[in-house]
Amino acid sequence: MSALQVAVTGLGVVSPHGADAGAMFDALMRGESAVQTVFPELPKPTAAALAPFDAARWFTKLQLAGVDRVSQLAVAAAELAVQDAGALGDADPERIGVYAGCGMGGAAALEAAYGSANARVPPLTIPAFMPNAPAAQVAMRRQAQGPVLTYSVACASSGVAIAEAAKAVQRGEVDIAIAGGSEALVVPGVVLAWQAMMTLAGFQPGEAAQAVKPFAADRSGFALGEGAAFLVLESAAGAAARGARVLATVLGHGAAFDPSQGADARSGAGAVARAVRSALAQAGLEAEDVSAVSAAASGHPRADDAEARGLAAALGMRVASVPVTAPKGVLGECLGASGALQAAAMVAAMEAGELPGVAGFAAAAPGFPLWAISNDTTAVDITVGLVDGVGLDGPCCALLLGKG
Repeated sequence: MSALQVAVTGLGVVSPHGADAGAMFDALMRGESAVQTVFPELPKPTAAALAPFDAARWFTKLQLAGVDRVSQLAVAAAELAVQDAGALGDADPERIGVYAGCGMGGAAALEAAYGSANARVPPLTIPAFMPNAPAAQVAMRRQAQGPVLTYSVACASSGVAIAEAAKAVQRGEVDIAIAGGSEALVVPGVVLAWQAMMTLAGFQPGEAAQAVKPFAADRSGFALGEGAAFLVLESAAGAAARGARVLATVLGHGAAFDPSQGADARSGAGAVARAVRSALAQAGLEAEDVSAVSAAASGHPRADDAEARGLAAALGMRVASVPVTAPKGVLGECLGASGALQAAAMVAAMEAGELPGVAGFAAAAPGFPLWAISNDTTAVDITVGLVDGVGLDGPCCALLLGKG
């Protein structure tokens, strides 16, 4: 079916529903939103999805010096992925690579530094907030000595990271790739910046959990989220040689850019469609082969519309019946971690034979092109899952996963 023979042999997740991929998928199946009110001290009410996380499980007090929360989440998710893969055995450290997506870097470290402007700025602030810190921390924990790369393309970051890791495995540049992304940007300064952009969802007191409504006619914006997810990728032959369980395969991927950055609806839809068509062409698949879609829809009025129209353009008549999910209604907008969290959820859906519905979706606007969307779960044999990513500043990506 595909020229790519790249196996997913492990996955690890730290999400707003805990450090457990199964718990996250169960919450998605229930439509149980983790979005809650945060920072009551701010002038305007704000909601976000925070990850319950115990750093002491993964770091000593000494190790935590200079390690921002975004890197802490990344290390935890990557370690869980390696454990899920059955460890890495006697893999040559020089043949292990880390490919990480991160949109904004160490927000907490930067916030603390700004707050210390007239006092003592922590000396490890710079290495803590740099966007490549999560990848570096994962590599140091694993003693990986191959490529250690960071991709920062907004909400497409971890999808692109997984795609680039798959390329490296296919080309024989690495034997094992630890690929995914992390984000932890729910701090007052960043929240105020997103509020200034007028992108966050409005809500009534006590209704934060219902604030995010991907694709719904009455959507008003998104809520920020935090988390991390990583996959272990290796060649199918390598996985077979070490007797590893294959959870899924990477069939193809594509990327595109919207130069209008969402200002032109046709341009935005076109970028999504190009990314999906590129992934299908690389995999040697047709639109009819797609079993299910995990959309990047966050509840943003303009971006959700462009994504829906782009998916419809790429999928053609398949759009009439293909089931669609949108995890950000439950998890929030996790930016650099979003694609990897979506991929992990798609792998779980493949195993379960069920696709979560779209939390918060009741009805679409007239002319909405994704006909089969629903807030109900769908029983479906997912042999090919499409995961897409759409950034508000233009980048788009598509990832095709095959059943293991």
